[in-house]
Amino acid sequence: MPNTFITASHWRNRYLLMRHGHSQANQAGIIISSPEQGLNGYGLSPNGEQQLAEVVSGWAWPVPTRIVHSDFLRTTQTAARVATHFGLPLIAEQGLRERFFGAFDTQPDTCYAKVWAQDAVSAEHRWQGVEAVSQVAARMCTVIDGWEARAQDETILLVSHGDPLQILLTALSKKPLTQHRDQTALAPASITPWP
Repeated sequence: MPNTFITASHWRNRYLLMRHGHSQANQAGIIISSPEQGLNGYGLSPNGEQQLAEVVSGWAWPVPTRIVHSDFLRTTQTAARVATHFGLPLIAEQGLRERFFGAFDTQPDTCYAKVWAQDAVSAEHRWQGVEAVSQVAARMCTVIDGWEARAQDETILLVSHGDPLQILLTALSKKPLTQHRDQTALAPASITPWP
């Protein structure tokens, strides 16, 4: 994974890494990770809508100049709330999509723990058709590399999902990808600045 800019000591842009607000999938306690399920279904829950209203009204981070988001419904709706508040266009980016959980898609979210146990052993595993941690890291880092190559002095809000963002933060911190669950869990609608 040749991340030219990610390994550089100087960053050309600032990033705000945002997890989508509480979703209908969170509310139902199920895993929604495939485009077939997530692109047009399982958007924000009423709780998520309230979270976003509070986040934008009490915005405590640098004002974004660009908003880039996973094209899943829950991330698109999250990004749209921020975009409307700041009068910015949305840029959909498939590289920010949810990690695909294979056979566990549409299953109870208690199944996450089974996958994470495998993650701690190997960042390359594809057990039960799950997308490898290394693959998630590569596509997430490629998104940032792209912005580092073509933009400068921007504040870019990246709206994605819990697992991909924790994997990205692990990669950015230059820690072994098998340790991504050691990252503090990202709450719905939370924002983590980088660098």
